[in-house]
Amino acid sequence: MTVADLSQPIGAVQGLRAAAGRYRWMIVALLFLATTVNYIDRTMLGLLKPELSRELGWSEDDYGNIVTAFQFAYAFGFLFMGWLIDKVGPRVGYAIAIGVWTVGHAAHGFASSVIAFMSARVVLGVGEAGHFPSVVRASSEWFPQKERAYAIGWVNSATTIGVILTAPTLWLCMEVLGWGWRETFIYTGLFGVALAVIWWWVYTAPRQSSRVSQAELAWIEHDPPEGIQQIGWGALISKREAWAFAVGKFLTDPVWFLMLFWLPSYFSSTYNVDLKIVLLPMIAMYLLSDVGSIAGGWLSSRLIQRGHSVNFSRKITMICAGACVIPLLFVSGLQNMWLAVFLIGLALAGHQAFSTNLLALPPDMFPKRAVGSVIGLGGFMGGIGGMIMAKSTGLVLDATGGDYSIIFAICTTVYFIAVMAIHILSPQLSRATV
Repeated sequence: MTVADLSQPIGAVQGLRAAAGRYRWMIVALLFLATTVNYIDRTMLGLLKPELSRELGWSEDDYGNIVTAFQFAYAFGFLFMGWLIDKVGPRVGYAIAIGVWTVGHAAHGFASSVIAFMSARVVLGVGEAGHFPSVVRASSEWFPQKERAYAIGWVNSATTIGVILTAPTLWLCMEVLGWGWRETFIYTGLFGVALAVIWWWVYTAPRQSSRVSQAELAWIEHDPPEGIQQIGWGALISKREAWAFAVGKFLTDPVWFLMLFWLPSYFSSTYNVDLKIVLLPMIAMYLLSDVGSIAGGWLSSRLIQRGHSVNFSRKITMICAGACVIPLLFVSGLQNMWLAVFLIGLALAGHQAFSTNLLALPPDMFPKRAVGSVIGLGGFMGGIGGMIMAKSTGLVLDATGGDYSIIFAICTTVYFIAVMAIHILSPQLSRATV
């Protein structure tokens, strides 16, 4: 799309934006809250691992099986949840997803065996697979293309807020309130119950909301009209545009999973610090990643608003984001821990900037009623990539005596390969013919 292709003159579009209200940003705040709760529930088991291993006698292989159960369910759950959200809409579909993952989270408190924990993680994984399809579908309903990546960037930044808040949540529950780990899992399940109630009460489509002004509705809906049909799986997997997104997720999601599951161990072993000291570097790195998430969404949205094509804006932002990951090449072997923190934080910022724009592609290329299914396909591929990365990381670390150089080098290349694949499969990010 060029400046001449815009559905309305730039001046008229800017006038719509200036007159529009701000209620759509309340939806972003709601999705931000939901993402935070989602990641607290996801991360809690990892921080409780040392205590649970001592109490329940887990081996590293036992814990690995529990993690793999979640990743497997999360990957395949995307296929069902994406379809469900397209079928019933984000209000009903996401409420179901929240309910499922809340049951899975609370079920950890009743588990004693490895099989029971694996079962709880499977339920959690299936439910949490509905999160990002709901986020992107809701964003496509509430934001025009010119703002969508910026909105998704804010929501995506909550993933790291959830990770950061997990440790204080555990401290409050276990140290201040005196709960054991079982009570902590059960009672923090109330976060999900509260979230489901708030979501059901607040969320609706823009046209059905009494809080949206006519001016804001005109801004939200000023993109060219589209069909409302839902695309079937057979038709979806034949679309190059769907695979452009899915391949991007397959290549880059594993980097995030790697950082989420391996960074505490890396800092503990490399710099000989305990987990209490590791917490501060982790917070610093994830805060940097938040900056990247928001900045990546802002940059591509700003470029579109200034008249650049969606194709140029998304891809140039992705290339810049990938460049931010290159410093990972110099991390392994660094003696200065805080320099390593900065370089890894910069890489995480690059990943989140890339991820924000990648998540904006399905609504760029598909009608709203197909977005959930496309996100589901991409999430499935990302989960498969994450399982491959987890297994490969263990093998490489065992073979090299804990040397991360090869792993970090791979991480620096996948973003550029992903942009190339996206460009080959969808050279102009054109709308798919459905």
